[in-house]
Amino acid sequence: MAKFLKTYEILFKKSIVDLNMVKIGLETFEKGEIELDLEVIMFHLQQSTEKLIKTLLDINNIKFPHSHDLEKLYNLTKENNIIIMDKVEILLPLSDYAVEGRYAIINDDIENIYEYIKILNDFKEFIKNAIKI
Repeated sequence: MAKFLKTYEILFKKSIVDLNMVKIGLETFEKGEIELDLEVIMFHLQQSTEKLIKTLLDINNIKFPHSHDLEKLYNLTKENNIIIMDKVEILLPLSDYAVEGRYAIINDDIENIYEYIKILNDFKEFIKNAIKI
């Protein structure tokens, strides 16, 4: 019999895929093996963040809007007294890459990408421990 995944399990798994795309894309780009707009990296960082926040909301049975606005989603965690890592606030400006970054050039350096990756790795582990995935 097939096991159906819960919404939070799907969101969590997809957030890891987005984070893996960042790591693989960045590594390949830095080796000079591919051309890549950094907005693609930033888009996947935003997507991973969005899905991790939505994972927390779903596991706590909080309905969330169909929105890419990380601040709005983050505020929902606070309004509902959901424990969330403090450093997640650093990721909130990634909202700009949800839509705009796919169609315009916003960023031309990788200054903050490594910090974002570290925070997302920590956030992923925080959620993994919280929901026992």
